Amino acid sequence: MKTGITLPQYGSQATKENVIQLAKAAEQEQLDSLWVFERLLWPINPQTPYPGAADGNLSPALQNVFDPMETLTFVAAKTDKVALGSCVIDMLFHNPVILGRQFATLDVLSQGRCICGLGIGWSKDEYMASNVPFKNRGARADEFIQVLTRIWTEDVVEFKGRYYNIPASKIRPKPIQRPSIPIYLGGFSPNTFSRIAKYANGWLPAAAGSLDYIENGIKTLKEKDRHLEIIALTYPQIITNSSKEGATRTPLTGTVDDIGKDLRNMKQMGINHVIFGLTEPDLDRMIETAKQLSKFIK
Repeated sequence: MKTGITLPQYGSQATKENVIQLAKAAEQEQLDSLWVFERLLWPINPQTPYPGAADGNLSPALQNVFDPMETLTFVAAKTDKVALGSCVIDMLFHNPVILGRQFATLDVLSQGRCICGLGIGWSKDEYMASNVPFKNRGARADEFIQVLTRIWTEDVVEFKGRYYNIPASKIRPKPIQRPSIPIYLGGFSPNTFSRIAKYANGWLPAAAGSLDYIENGIKTLKEKDRHLEIIALTYPQIITNSSKEGATRTPLTGTVDDIGKDLRNMKQMGINHVIFGLTEPDLDRMIETAKQLSKFIK
């Protein structure tokens, strides 16, 4: 089971020095991957509540977020082996030709270390700012992924769709990875699972609360009769006191040993790669925590 860690790309930790320090330390400690996410806006009066918080509000730290592709490209120049992934980029905020060339360029500059994690977003404000209709997101995403794949694999690219059209063209660079840069999709709806089975290499869920929905999602994907990889984004919360016998514990919360048991359970579910989204203020401690947790599943 592979392990990765998120980069310090948002809030007060988002500095050039911190990004370099964590990236180099992660590679030195033989973590497998580094990850970024996308946040386009921090709306003052949001139209859509944030699904990741009980009160529906985004953290104030998300007012300052480095661009994901720029960050990964910067990190590619500072590292040699560690994989570079997005968890996730909201694809529909972008033009597929431009985003496809950005990923391909990153793959070339990093010598084939790129992992493409995509989602369709949830914020009506970000859709408004992108000048993209919130309606028909799924159908638009289906075409978007098909366009990306053609850009990365076909010598002459031509696409005629409902939402995207490309005249017969040469579009380069092509990625180093063959046949293509791997694509993983976030989300958990039935339509998402169908989209993954048709167009992607795997699923990239976020583990929050009960892990049952991830286990059920994996079972659903297995029924699609395809070999699909699972990369799970986690947010371990370490509590130094030992958990009490019989006490109810939220998965991925507790002592290092408690969380280690959860990670082993996730490995048994069929998860191939886990990302640690850690919020330690000390970067050295963050790396040390990632090392400790990795020992349970390596």
